[in-house]
Amino acid sequence: MIETIQQVTVSFQNKLPPLGEKGPSNWGPRYDKKRWVQELAKRKVKKKKAGKFFRFIKVTVVLVILFVVGFAGFYMVYPDVSKLKKQNPGKTSFMEYREAEYREKGKKIRIQSRWVPLRSISPYLMKAVLIAEDDKFWSHHGFDTEAIQKALEKNLEAGRFKLGGSTISQQLTKNLYLTPSKNPVRKLKEAMITWRLERTLSKRRILELYLNVVEWGEGIFGAEAAARRHFGKPASALTAEEAAKLAAALPNPRRYRVDGTSRYVEHRAKIIYTIMVRRGIVVPDYEEVTTTPPETVDETSPTPPAQRETLPPAGQPPAVSQPSDAR
Repeated sequence: MIETIQQVTVSFQNKLPPLGEKGPSNWGPRYDKKRWVQELAKRKVKKKKAGKFFRFIKVTVVLVILFVVGFAGFYMVYPDVSKLKKQNPGKTSFMEYREAEYREKGKKIRIQSRWVPLRSISPYLMKAVLIAEDDKFWSHHGFDTEAIQKALEKNLEAGRFKLGGSTISQQLTKNLYLTPSKNPVRKLKEAMITWRLERTLSKRRILELYLNVVEWGEGIFGAEAAARRHFGKPASALTAEEAAKLAAALPNPRRYRVDGTSRYVEHRAKIIYTIMVRRGIVVPDYEEVTTTPPETVDETSPTPPAQRETLPPAGQPPAVSQPSDAR
């Protein structure tokens, strides 16, 4: 509690110099006792106020440091991501979030999800998703700094937090443990858990988990459920064009439809398919005479940088560049 000037005045009554001594120079040869007491009192009050302010700052800084250390320590051990090496996740945090959202809005939508191993997912879908969502997946360590920088620049231009520049590893973290909110605390949690995922799981396992839990429409999660819902076939039987459409819808699967009614999806799917052809992932003539996609795909060998063609950011009309005549 801050002392008033009147309270401090009393404590100074016995500290005054004897009468007759010279007071402050600007008061003349003899000091004014009342003014002297008030001046001393004011100085003490100011000093106490300043001291309390600095103590408040120190306590605040210490509390913030303790909070950050505790926050970081908690998410360095929780959740236990090592279980994902051999154990498939059940209902994810993102699925539970959607269920709560459906109940709140009175929608009678049930979550559709069916786990399948990576070998039971069309290689076309794997490649299409990587091209659309995370073309540097095999080379980065959970974060694409270039994509994050571009996203920040676009967010600053737009004046709001819209694009995230998230990698597949970051998206997997969000789907498994978090919610779609875009506040800084959630992004900090996402970064810490993503760092742990990348150091605990193989790239192949991360991709398998992602393709089985990612949202692909209202109540639809995972490649198998999406393939059966949209194309009436298992994920292993998806063609390159179908895979490109599913990948094109990923930025906002509840808004973008893959049934041919979304011009955005159709346009973006053509770009993805064109890149797949140019990289040799798809051989159109071969695809016309067979209904069975290749059984395996070399998932550990990223496309050489010289052959890479980048897909424009989601939400922007991508333009297809013409192939060079020189070969």
